[in-house]
Amino acid sequence: MQANAQDLLLDSYDYLLPAHLIAESPSKPRSSAKLLVYERQSQSIRHCYFKDFCSLVPSDYLLVCNDTKVLKARLFGFKDSANTQKRMEIFFHKPQQGTQFLVQIKGKIKRHDRIILQNDASIRVNVLELLDNGLRVVEFERNALPLNYDEVLEILQSHGTIPLPPYIKRQSTQQDNIDYQSVFACNLGAVAAPTASLHFSTRDFQRLKERYKICFVTLHIGAGTFQSVQSRDIREHVMHTERFHISSSSQAILSHALDTTKVLCVGTTCARVVESYARYHKTYGECDLFLHPHNPPISHFALLTNFHLPKSTLLMLVSALLGRKTALDLYQEAIRHEYRFYSFGDGMLIL
Repeated sequence: MQANAQDLLLDSYDYLLPAHLIAESPSKPRSSAKLLVYERQSQSIRHCYFKDFCSLVPSDYLLVCNDTKVLKARLFGFKDSANTQKRMEIFFHKPQQGTQFLVQIKGKIKRHDRIILQNDASIRVNVLELLDNGLRVVEFERNALPLNYDEVLEILQSHGTIPLPPYIKRQSTQQDNIDYQSVFACNLGAVAAPTASLHFSTRDFQRLKERYKICFVTLHIGAGTFQSVQSRDIREHVMHTERFHISSSSQAILSHALDTTKVLCVGTTCARVVESYARYHKTYGECDLFLHPHNPPISHFALLTNFHLPKSTLLMLVSALLGRKTALDLYQEAIRHEYRFYSFGDGMLIL
């Protein structure tokens, strides 16, 4: 697979998607979602369903899954001011040092403003700093005492709502608390779901555990996953960072598997963790790896993934595995066959 100059241009990763193919909710049951299967060696395409997964992936594959859990990252409150009762929305991103946290805030805000939580007046959000990228550094406090990360997590889970992706134009529901979470999610910290995992029900995943060896890693997906690349030359894009962790048991499995076993990454987040480990042997920290046709993976893995936004780093990651032209041809094939796109949509299996 030969990269070329066109692969460096942002506009080369654009495509037109009919609006009716943006999935607003998942397929029911989960295994009824469509699955486009592409075999790299034979360059063959098959149109299948997720219920066919075990007949498509040989049992000697190691499945790598991301066990991050999506936070109820959206909070609502009112600015603590005698002049206004305007409702404010806070979108939690991630912890910083000490008792400081990164958030987005919808509405006009300035340093030293305070927001009173809508459903608990004892909790205030103090704005400490306005960053150039639109994020805000804040401190949460209850009864004038700053709160640590664990305490903030408790507030999010009790008072927050699940953060649906920005292209889903509806309010989140109680059902989204189930649908927008993998059945094996256990480590709180993401603000977006590892969407390839959403296709497996509890029963489906039990079948996978009976057929395959499974290795879990954790990458807490940030809101940057939805950001389009802005630079004309994609190499100038500054990749967002996301916290990751590989346990000692998973590290031992990966170290052996990358040399001797067929590996299937369930989602692009797992692909980035696996490739980061293959390159740098780091087991925790901030992952900022940007894979694209001029920076392809050095490790060999298959990939299960959804269909991603135009001009996104995720589409560029898929292009790093397949080549840009092949990736976009497959997207056009999916559009012709009325596949559903994005987080709640159908999927693609690259073998």
